[in-house]
Order: sequence, then C-alpha cells, then structure tokens
Amino acid sequence: MPYQLSKRNNNWLVYLLLVNTINPTMKQTADIKQYHDEMRQWRQHLHQFPETAFEETQTAQFIADKLNSFGLEVHQGLGKTGVVATLSAGNSDKKIALRADMDALFIQEQNTFSHKSCHDGKMHACGHDGHSAMLLGAAKYLANNKYFDGTVYFIFQPAEEGRAGAQQMISDGLFEQFPANSVFGMHNFPDIPVGHFAVKTGPMMASFDCFEITLSGQATHAAMPHLGNDAILAAAQLINAIQSIVSRNVNPADAAVVSITQVHAGNTWNAIPETVVLRGTFRCFSHNVKTLITDKLTHLVEHICKGFEVNSTLVLNPENAGYPVTFNTEAETATALQAALAIAGIEGVNTNPTPSMGSEDFAFMLQEKPGCYLWIGNGSSENSCLLHNPHYDFNDAILAIGAAYWIKLVEITLG
Repeated sequence: MPYQLSKRNNNWLVYLLLVNTINPTMKQTADIKQYHDEMRQWRQHLHQFPETAFEETQTAQFIADKLNSFGLEVHQGLGKTGVVATLSAGNSDKKIALRADMDALFIQEQNTFSHKSCHDGKMHACGHDGHSAMLLGAAKYLANNKYFDGTVYFIFQPAEEGRAGAQQMISDGLFEQFPANSVFGMHNFPDIPVGHFAVKTGPMMASFDCFEITLSGQATHAAMPHLGNDAILAAAQLINAIQSIVSRNVNPADAAVVSITQVHAGNTWNAIPETVVLRGTFRCFSHNVKTLITDKLTHLVEHICKGFEVNSTLVLNPENAGYPVTFNTEAETATALQAALAIAGIEGVNTNPTPSMGSEDFAFMLQEKPGCYLWIGNGSSENSCLLHNPHYDFNDAILAIGAAYWIKLVEITLG
C-alpha cells in the first residue's frame, strides 16, 4: 500500500489545502534535531529501567523532573503514577492534550546492547520509552519557543498494557483538571518506513474484550465415562462452535476475531475432571459487531453446555479488562494529517491504513474528547524487531521526527 495522499481517494479541495500548508523547510524540524542526543539519552535510560502497570514510580519521577527543569507546571498522581504538565502562552482559551504512554511489559529482554533492561522479567517491548522521550523533547522545545497561543497539556500515562491506565486517569479527574478541547496520541509501528506516518478518520485500533468460561460436570474414572458428565467433551464442542461466530454470524465485510487462548482442566491421566476453564478474547471495530459476538457467545455457552448436562458460567472482561474501539474524529484527524504532511510530505503519509486488530486504551480518552491516534514508522521489523517481542528496541532515528510532529500539531491547533 503506498504511503501517499492520493488525488483519487481524497477530496480534491482538501488535497489542495493540505498541500499548500506544507513547508518543506520547516524551522521546527531543524531545531528539534538539536535535541536528538538528549532525547536518545532519555529514551535509553527509560529502556534500561522499565516499570510495569501502576508501578512506574521512578519513570514518573524521571519525567516529572525533566518537565520541571523545562519550567512547566507539573502534576503527579492521576491514575496512581500519571504525570501531566501544563504549558501556556498568549491569551487564547484553546487547549490541546498530547499523550504518551510510559509502562513496560512483563517480558524477559533478550537484547545484549548496553541499555538493555536491568529489571529481570520486564522490558520496554512496545516503545513506550520512545513515546515518552518524544513528548519530552516536544515539551522542552515548546517551553523554549512559545510561538503558539493557548495551552498544551502533556499527558504521560501509566498502565496502557492491559490495565486501562487511561481510564484510571479519567476517573481521577484528568479532563476536569485539564480541560482540553481535543486529545492526540501517537504510537510507533514496525514496517512503516522511518519518517513516514499513517492516519485515517474512524477506527484505527480494535476493541478488546476477554472472557472466562467455567464448565462444571460430574467427575468420574476415565474408564467409566458413562457415570459422569464430561466437561472436557463439552468444552471441545464449545471451542469449535465459538469459531463459527466470525465465520457464520459476522458480516464478511466486518472485521472481527475470536480466539481461545487458555484451556485449564484436569491433573491426572485416568480421571475425567469436574471443571474446565476456557479463556479467550474477541476484537472488532464496531459496537454492533461487539454486541453480536457477545450475544452469540452467551447463547453458545448456555445451550451447548445444557446439551451436555454440564453447568456453565460466562464472565466478560474480568477485572474490567475491556478496551473500546480507538476511533479518530474527522476534524482532529484532518489536523493530525496536516501536521504529518508538514513533516513527512505527501509521499510519507498513508491516509488509508488498514486498522489494527491490536487494541489501545487511548480509546478511553477518545470517548471523552475528540481527537486522533496516529502511527509513526519505526522502520523494518527484521531481526524480530516486532512489538511485544523480546528482541524489540525503539528506533532512536525517529525521535526528532515524532517530536517535530507534536510541535507542528501544536502550531496548527494553537496558531
């Protein structure tokens, strides 16, 4: 898929307007490069000392100390370890929020470079160290170059990886205390070329829901199955039937996936166990499809288990694990596109990327405020440099590019 703005798939007037806003010699791009070595040091420090969900105390303090040194007003504690900094200039009441995530994953790093993780079983395998460094770089530049009119909120969010840190910050009063008009997020993406961006209106990332099914039968000797009710056999039929939801119930034009990811049952060779536990996830891009999958899953669990005379319970999103669709609003996506075009040019922006079945808790912020979530190219994924991989490392070559995007976005929004 070409990474370019096409005359054929975009409104021609919008095309002309966006092209005319591009400044190939944008001063910010050159200036932010002066911060590259510093951003690289920040990024590699964060990579070396990863912290996981709601435990990002040292990470948060490192970020807060930097923001304080830039002269920003800094608030800590939203979402337990979240950091929000405020920078204002001029007299406008316009306000924009820029968000970076800062948590690591429970993965044992297998890299050997000098900045590899010092914390056993934890690593920055998704690039949140780079996201934080880019936003810090933009904050420092904007603090030194207040050529905008309004307020910028820099949000450093904990617990993106499956613990809904964005939702926690919102529940703690994020947008009451920092009433942004719009909110923007950015994530690195392997196999998008360095210096390129991808963004579109509508769904960018799928919703995420998980489920746990417990089947309870009558345990019996494996040689005498007729004396019991086999929960394993019922579970096997249920696993097969669940796969029919996408293939036979979801409209083929709608993307969705349902996966069983865990099966727990039994502990010996010669006994049919009383209980089987199935766990899994489903993902899609619309509320209607999400409702359909939920209803069909509930129906299958109830009736298949009833047919095998096995009791069942279905729990959706234990520990409130679900994430909504990451949905970009039209006006804010146009602004993000304008900023990306200014940095990367027409050939460097994919305006029709295929949405990802991965999920992102920035979606909670987009439910509260209009905004846009964009991908920045991290370069080739060769040598296993994929997200959530023990060999992953953020590409420091894109630090200045990402920071320049943030700066341009502020300039456009608060110009």
